[in-house]
Amino acid sequence: MARVLLFGRLADIAGWRERRLDSLPARLSSLKALIAADDPRLAEALAAPGVQAAVDKTLVRGDMALAAGMEIAFLPPMSGG
Repeated sequence: MARVLLFGRLADIAGWRERRLDSLPARLSSLKALIAADDPRLAEALAAPGVQAAVDKTLVRGDMALAAGMEIAFLPPMSGG
C-alpha cells in the first residue's frame, strides 16, 4: 500500500489531502496521471510550473520508479520573501 498526499492549493482543488492506494503505478509520472485523470482542474494544477514531488520525504526531480509502501507527496509552488 502507498500513501499519496496533496498539499495547499492542490488539496483544495482535489477535495482530498490523503489517499491510500493498494496498487501503485510503476513510475511517478504514471501516478501523477492517475490522480489527475478524473479532474481536469487538478490535472492543470499538477502540470503547473513549480509543482514538486517528494518521495519518502525527499524532493525529487523528474520521473522515478515507485515501489509499494512509499509515501508520495505533491507540493504546490512555494513563495516567500
